[in-house]
Amino acid sequence: MTQTSNHSGAPAGNDGGKGNGNGNGNPRADRFNLSRWALEHPALTRYLLLVLLLMGFVAYFQLGQDEDPPFTFRAMVVRTNWPGATAQQVAEQVTDKLERTLQEVPYADKIRSYSKPGESQIIFQIKDSSRASEVPGVWYAVRKKIGDMRGTLPAGVQGPFFNDDFGDVFGVIYALESDGFSYAEVKTFADEVRQQLLRVPDVSKVELFGVQDEKVFIEISQKRLAQLGLDLNQVLAQLGQQNAVEPAGAVQTPLDVVQVRVAGQFEAIEQLRAMPIRGAGYGAGSTAAGSQLRLADIADIKRGYSDPPVVKVHHQGKEVIALGVSMRKGGDIIALGQSLAKLSAGLGRTLPAGIKLVNVQDQPQAVTRSVNEFVSTLIEAVLIVLAVSFVSLGLHKRPAAAGDQSAARLPLWRCYYIDMRPGLVVGITIPLVLGMTFVAMWYAGIGLHKISLGSLIIALGLLVDDAIIAVEMMVRKMEEGYDKVRAATFAYELTAMPMLTGTLITAVGFLPIGLARSVTGEYTFAIFAVTVIALVLSWIVSVYFVPYLGTLLLKPPPGRPKAAAPPGGSDAHAVASVGANLPPHVKEVAEGHDRPHEMYDSAFYMRFRRTVNWCVQYRWITIGATLLIFALGIVGMGRVQQQFFPDSSRPEIMVDLWFPEGTSFAANELTAQRVEQRLMREPGVTSVSTWLGSGVPRFYLPLDQVFPQTNVSQMIVLPKDLKVRESLRIKLPALLATEFPEVRGRVKLLPNGPPVPYPVQFRVVGPDPLVLRERADEVKALMRESGNTRGVNDNWNESVKVLRLEVDQSKARALGVTSQSIAQVSRTILAGTPVGQFREGDKLIDIVFRQPLDERNAMTDLGNAYLPTASGKMIPLTQIAKPVFGWEPGVMWRENRDYAITVQSDIAEGLQGATVTQQLQPRLKALEAKWQGSGLVGYRIQVAGAVEESSKGSASIAAGIPVMLFLTFTLLMLQLQSFSRAVLVFLTGPLGIAGVAGALLLLGRPFGFVALLGVIALMGMIQRNSVILIDQIEQDRARGVPAWDAIVESAVRRSRPIVLTAAAAVLAMIPLSRSVFWGPMAVAIMGGLVVATVLTLLTLPAMYAAWFRVKRDVSGLPARA
Repeated sequence: MTQTSNHSGAPAGNDGGKGNGNGNGNPRADRFNLSRWALEHPALTRYLLLVLLLMGFVAYFQLGQDEDPPFTFRAMVVRTNWPGATAQQVAEQVTDKLERTLQEVPYADKIRSYSKPGESQIIFQIKDSSRASEVPGVWYAVRKKIGDMRGTLPAGVQGPFFNDDFGDVFGVIYALESDGFSYAEVKTFADEVRQQLLRVPDVSKVELFGVQDEKVFIEISQKRLAQLGLDLNQVLAQLGQQNAVEPAGAVQTPLDVVQVRVAGQFEAIEQLRAMPIRGAGYGAGSTAAGSQLRLADIADIKRGYSDPPVVKVHHQGKEVIALGVSMRKGGDIIALGQSLAKLSAGLGRTLPAGIKLVNVQDQPQAVTRSVNEFVSTLIEAVLIVLAVSFVSLGLHKRPAAAGDQSAARLPLWRCYYIDMRPGLVVGITIPLVLGMTFVAMWYAGIGLHKISLGSLIIALGLLVDDAIIAVEMMVRKMEEGYDKVRAATFAYELTAMPMLTGTLITAVGFLPIGLARSVTGEYTFAIFAVTVIALVLSWIVSVYFVPYLGTLLLKPPPGRPKAAAPPGGSDAHAVASVGANLPPHVKEVAEGHDRPHEMYDSAFYMRFRRTVNWCVQYRWITIGATLLIFALGIVGMGRVQQQFFPDSSRPEIMVDLWFPEGTSFAANELTAQRVEQRLMREPGVTSVSTWLGSGVPRFYLPLDQVFPQTNVSQMIVLPKDLKVRESLRIKLPALLATEFPEVRGRVKLLPNGPPVPYPVQFRVVGPDPLVLRERADEVKALMRESGNTRGVNDNWNESVKVLRLEVDQSKARALGVTSQSIAQVSRTILAGTPVGQFREGDKLIDIVFRQPLDERNAMTDLGNAYLPTASGKMIPLTQIAKPVFGWEPGVMWRENRDYAITVQSDIAEGLQGATVTQQLQPRLKALEAKWQGSGLVGYRIQVAGAVEESSKGSASIAAGIPVMLFLTFTLLMLQLQSFSRAVLVFLTGPLGIAGVAGALLLLGRPFGFVALLGVIALMGMIQRNSVILIDQIEQDRARGVPAWDAIVESAVRRSRPIVLTAAAAVLAMIPLSRSVFWGPMAVAIMGGLVVATVLTLLTLPAMYAAWFRVKRDVSGLPARA
């Protein structure tokens, strides 16, 4: 029975013959053949082979090396001070005005800010879609717009100040320790070391941390001034007037101009001590009007440092000055580390005894370790791929002599042998493709870092695919009697275009990463760039160099025909000699296509052939089972824990110490020192470095920054190894909670990917700060009830105590006392008032007027402070003002001009942030609905943290998927030139989802952002194999082979290259699967590719037969197309 369905769609003959020769399996001489051209120009081919290998070797050592890929921080910090203002006043009068202006800046995305008493800080983020080259222009626009509106800010505001170097990484941090030296001497040595470090190539910046500003303090007792009848404001004015630098004009003479200088500025402490102070002449015991006193007679004058300090740095419990070294963009961190190590060794010999330069953070060492691990992983993957190539391409059964019955009694391992030559051809292509990839990376400015190195390992399993297909075809053709040259050129004609299409489809699978306009897309861009470069170059190597290498290394197997049929002739004579045992329908395929191969007559292939026949015959059962497997995969993915980025594999442990809002620096330092000593006693701890009053500088690119504030300290605990790190990570939280209950301690590892403060975060937004605080407390209570959260807190912290001076304005006006003069007296008593600058060489040292220590520390002295009246008399402050204690917000965060409290927490061991967030969301939505129902319409709960950032990253990837799908389908149409066949291939893309879910669940791996990228790219890998199979079916049908037989035999013949390339890709992922960062992606690809390969070989034939309604004759004979 003739089946008209075999002619459905485009005629089979119209889809065949594309690059397939003349229809009889022989190359066409009139079409350009790159493989033939390479063989015809052997000298040039050898030259290019050697040159490219040499260039790749050189390029590898020219590539910059760093820990993370460079990406542009699209954030600027705008800081403003308004001394004396409350947090609410700062928020309303400063922060809100600045935020309104920032909203007008191009690319404005998110404006986060906090307002504290006297301080405003805004983190201005621009859209991830902005190009890196546009960012400096945006920062210029910010400065210009804020500069234009600066006049609208309240009087007394200092700033705004801008920091657009927010993303600078200080990969190397030194601590300058001292023993027996004054602080000023240590600072001098630190400046000298800084100058030496700046001279090192690739160093862009060196900053000092923990430096205390030098001051000259004039300490005068308020009571003493009152006894002498001296007016504080008059004393301050006299100091300022004498120390002022004012122009005094110049004398013009006929010959020259002589500048006039007025002496009197303070150039030495003794001059300050000797400064005369005029008396005011009032009050009992007062100094007579016009009489003079030396300043030293009434004041204690001394040099010192900022008190209280702003930031201090400790290393191993000792106060140090830290020096952070930042590398220039595009530099080589390992080379920089070698230069710095050489310099620091030299400095160690030249610095005086007692001064020691200690390396606190050594990113070059971490990168060296990371690169070495990746290189060893790469070598391991190369060896695995080589083993696959040697075994799969070179395994042969030993030919038995005629009548030899002893072969049947031989052990199995002696019945086979491995020909190393095919695997060697593939093996040579690996360094060649990698070398060419290194050259392209160097030209494109892509260095070696965790993303590019991981991408090379991913590409390794794919870049040998084309070489394996080409070599496999050459070997098969030579076993069928073709000479080496004809086999090589035939491989090009038969496989070059399908390989190119498959390679481009695989490359297009990574396109969404390249198109992603986000921070995460920029961070992972090298996955796209490196993989696509390697894939395209692998195809070029496979069609140009592999045929040449094959003709040099491959040998025809013994016992095969020595001569091939003449071009265009029939190959039927070979069928009788080689394929006598093949079934009739297989012989028919062979006669119409090429010489048969004995391996397809083996027991394994006969069983596989029957399996494919069954799947085609019972196609709807096969398709139904596939759909069931696909549905189970979707369900399984819902059970896989979600993740943004995993923690880093670096050994450092970060310990955050948060004190109640308003805690003094002294209390902070005292407790932090106790924590330091306790952590240093822990077994396996190598060192402890502490930043008091601030977070550590960004020594690691994805590190989340903690801004300077008196109630925070941050420590870097360096354990001996990763085993100790894991032990400490579990032990320290309980230790801090038990032994240091007065502090909120947090223990965390260094992250990967864009910075995220906490794994679980919810933002509570609303208009009224007081009501908002109540709503946030409800959210915190709900999160604590979860059982899966740890250390629930919010970023508004506690309210702070304040001492309000309630002034009787009527009395004050009557006495001529102003609120300004009261504030000035209070500031002088408690903090000190700058009255000028002491100039010493190139240094400017503030002169600070303040009370003695005992009076500064006693609150009762504030109530007993004396004020000058309009009549010149001194009165107690309590006569016109009443001290009253109260509370006010210590810090107020805002998000895009709305008040926002972020409720955040860590998570229980073994869970992921996204999992806990999903568990909490239903209850939080119900809580929000309850608010709406009770009239609190303006209050809402937003997901923040890792889930928010992951959503942004995933959305940017999803935006590129339509382009990927369009290009994939276009490539399929170009190759297959049939809409129906292109749709069939296209539908196989998601078949691997069941394998992805199964592998992740079986091995307990989360599905993270990097794994998502792998799954998207997996679609291209699967469709590549499908193209090979569909193209083979079309070639057979073009030669007149019945559709049923073409489907079955194409699956049989193409199963070997499909399985080999899949095996190479899967096995090459094994070393990468151990990586914390790449492991989930590797596991996802491995599981997906294994399942998809099986389904491609079994389900795709069934889908093809169902789509085109292919049937067999009732007689069982094949139906002819």
